[in-house]
Amino acid sequence: MKKDKIIFWITTTLIFLLEGVMPALTSQSKMAKDGLTHLGYPQYFGVMLTVFKVLGALTLIIPAVPKRVKEWAYAGFTIDFICAFFSETAVDGFGGQAAFPLVALVILIVSYVYYHKTYAKSTHL
Repeated sequence: MKKDKIIFWITTTLIFLLEGVMPALTSQSKMAKDGLTHLGYPQYFGVMLTVFKVLGALTLIIPAVPKRVKEWAYAGFTIDFICAFFSETAVDGFGGQAAFPLVALVILIVSYVYYHKTYAKSTHL
């Protein structure tokens, strides 16, 4: 059980850092704005995406958040990673940039599996 909790917290912390902290710190940088433009998205999309990513990351990392809300956060990040993969692949072809969302998706899946192994049974809906 302790191993399960460690795996959950490591993967969830990685998602929190990648999808909560990094977007919050870098979303208004020139590189982030240029990336959105390169993919064909309007600038307001970046602001909206950053808000949702930060809220989703907080939802996953805060233990007191109800299970049902966490399920929606996991679903939202899954959609985000799949869409990021297809956006990158459609514009630049399959490469390192396109593979990164798939790596993040694997980390998210591990977090989700270990969330259910350790916490979901005891968390209220």
